[in-house]
Amino acid sequence: MRAAVFRQGDFVVDTIPDPVLAEGQVLVRTRACGICGSDLHAAKYADSFAELSQRSGGRFGMTRDRDIVFGHEFVGEVVANGPGTEGRFAPGTLVTSMPLTIAGRTVQGVGYNPDVPGAFAEYLPLAERMLLPLPAGMDPDHAALVEPLAVGVHAVAFARTTPDDVALVIGCGPIGLAVIAALKLQGTGPVIASDLSPARRDLARRMGADIVVDPAAASPYAALEQAATPAGYDASRYAQLLGLSPARRPAVIFECVGMPGVMAQIFEQAPAGARIVIVGVCMEADRFEPFFGILKQLNVQFVLGYTATGFAATLDHIGAGRIDVAPLITGRVGLDGVRQAFQDLASPERHAKVLVEPWR
Repeated sequence: MRAAVFRQGDFVVDTIPDPVLAEGQVLVRTRACGICGSDLHAAKYADSFAELSQRSGGRFGMTRDRDIVFGHEFVGEVVANGPGTEGRFAPGTLVTSMPLTIAGRTVQGVGYNPDVPGAFAEYLPLAERMLLPLPAGMDPDHAALVEPLAVGVHAVAFARTTPDDVALVIGCGPIGLAVIAALKLQGTGPVIASDLSPARRDLARRMGADIVVDPAAASPYAALEQAATPAGYDASRYAQLLGLSPARRPAVIFECVGMPGVMAQIFEQAPAGARIVIVGVCMEADRFEPFFGILKQLNVQFVLGYTATGFAATLDHIGAGRIDVAPLITGRVGLDGVRQAFQDLASPERHAKVLVEPWR
């Protein structure tokens, strides 16, 4: 089968062996797969990605010296049921799955694993027990957005956000937009979004942000304080200690950039008592000043991925129209266009989510 292969730091289109189905696996023809921000990081910082994976326990199997077929945000069509399957999905059934497969009793990642091709290839060997059929009437390509949207749904749920919170989302790439959608889904408001890119600020509005800030022109933290602060609020220490002032609404800040320096900025400018949720994946060493966290009694939470329940719920939300992902799809390429798409995605003004269609 044909695939876009990441080889020695670059993408080439090549022919690789067709998947051989293990016990319990189903052959799925890839219909579409999104290019993830993590893919951009893995391609740009390939050595660091491999090294950090090993240092953190080897969750991702990517290595420096072996070919990788990326692609973990996918939707596909069942082609054939393999050995030991129950035949729950007839050929032609449209499905998606968490980016994992199971070979016998071994769980394997899909997308950063040199032993299992990801969805920048024509076929996938997926576990029958993990497949989710698309809801009736759902646009199939929208299912390629389930994985990144599930990250936002998980971040909001894991942070125990409630409709009482005032939320600030720093960074409106696909993950920040997913967080905005998840916050609005549960009724949190106002939701404040901040990004330097006009195109991303426009998408933040379309995904439901109530207040959108260009941080080059105004402070998103000032907007957060204004939204959370009631009339008659007294910020003095003794007024707060003695309960002589009405309380601010709880503030929660989602860091969705994943670059050094952002967390330090949030520590310095967050209001006292804020909860900070780190969703962006920073691949470099970073530093912050603990004094701000101590003085303000900040709560910092790191999140990753999603649960199986959250993934399935996100599919239902998109299928039912509770989350509109159509505005996020800004480009489509075949395998020959993957290399250029990675370059184009470096500019936030050009694209939000590019879908790879291996049969295009």
